[in-house]
Amino acid sequence: MPHLLSPDLLTIGYEGCTINAVINTLQSAGAALLIDVRAVPQSRKPGFSKRQLAAALDQAGVAYVHLQGLGTPKPGRDAVRAGHPERMEVIFREHMTSDRAQADLAQAKGLARERPACLLCFERDHAICHRRLVAEMIVAETAQAVVHLAAPWPAA
Repeated sequence: MPHLLSPDLLTIGYEGCTINAVINTLQSAGAALLIDVRAVPQSRKPGFSKRQLAAALDQAGVAYVHLQGLGTPKPGRDAVRAGHPERMEVIFREHMTSDRAQADLAQAKGLARERPACLLCFERDHAICHRRLVAEMIVAETAQAVVHLAAPWPAA
């Protein structure tokens, strides 16, 4: 019997986490694909730059795709860093009207329907991260449930 309902759409932020904690959380949640929605897929945190992340996920049996058009433009990232997530939201929503962003959003919708997918960004708190907005845009069409994951903090 075919699977009629799309799987839940997952999201995760890696702030304060190790790569192993994030991968274990993804595996526990049944994620088959990680959709990187960072504008700049580089990180000072070990393991979270694009190449290392893709390789670690591949070893864990999780596919990886980077959709740069779903990232927050620099002024939006700066607004969050300055403590103004509401400004980021305005900037991000404007950015999402661009052709590139719409093309990547369409791709993300298709991927999310095919297999359990998780949106990844840096911010731990989805409430102040643009990935929450991306998730809302995807599920507005797919009607999936959204589950915001949180990997455990490293032991002190």
